[in-house]
Amino acid sequence: MKNESAYLFVYGTLLDKQNEFGAYLNANCTFYADGKFKGRLYDMGEYPGAVIDNKGRSYVHGKIYQLINTKQVFKQLDHYEAFGPKEAQPNLFVRELVSVEAADTTVECWVYLYNLPVDEYWLIESGVYSGNR
Repeated sequence: MKNESAYLFVYGTLLDKQNEFGAYLNANCTFYADGKFKGRLYDMGEYPGAVIDNKGRSYVHGKIYQLINTKQVFKQLDHYEAFGPKEAQPNLFVRELVSVEAADTTVECWVYLYNLPVDEYWLIESGVYSGNR
């Protein structure tokens, strides 16, 4: 299958192991490496939203996980991220393949990117979501 990857990059509430879906991610995936991609991170209130910005200077920082059962994991996480044809349209987030920089390599990872306008939200200049972790 084209565009297949067994890696997921997370940067927000999925990093919180106290979050039901963050706990699910940790139980069904293996931590691979810290990573970052060229983009901007916004504070949406209860969660962050990332957008790609290949021409910018800022990065979104997070963690790369190797998926154990890709289909099952995405079934759970797509619902959590409000992504898919059965969710409200347009989707709040879209899942796309992104080149993520790790320490000494680049990994093609699935990333949930914010899919609506970001004009009214605060930019998190550090690119690091601090949430309630």
